[in-house]
Amino acid sequence: MSDKAKKNQNINIELDDSVSQGIYSNLVVVNHSPTEFVLDFINIMPGTPKAKVRSRIILTPEHTKKFIKALSDNLVKYESINGPVKDFKKEMIPLNFGPKGEA
Repeated sequence: MSDKAKKNQNINIELDDSVSQGIYSNLVVVNHSPTEFVLDFINIMPGTPKAKVRSRIILTPEHTKKFIKALSDNLVKYESINGPVKDFKKEMIPLNFGPKGEA
């Protein structure tokens, strides 16, 4: 690939202050159609019966595959430095996790 072609592939990406803070999520719900994947990122708190979608990302199937590969590659790098990340058991994680308050 020529230097000129490489220069044309550079993308200037801007990150606004409000976006750079990020949004914490401890649950993601994934749905798909023939043309897109929808990832709803949620922050659910223990003992709270209601949670809001904090962010929704919509991807094409091709970008979903690239996203999964990028996550996988980064997880391998993370684990090579920090050790293996513990897997969840096969059972469903209850959405009402945490202690129940009693009066």
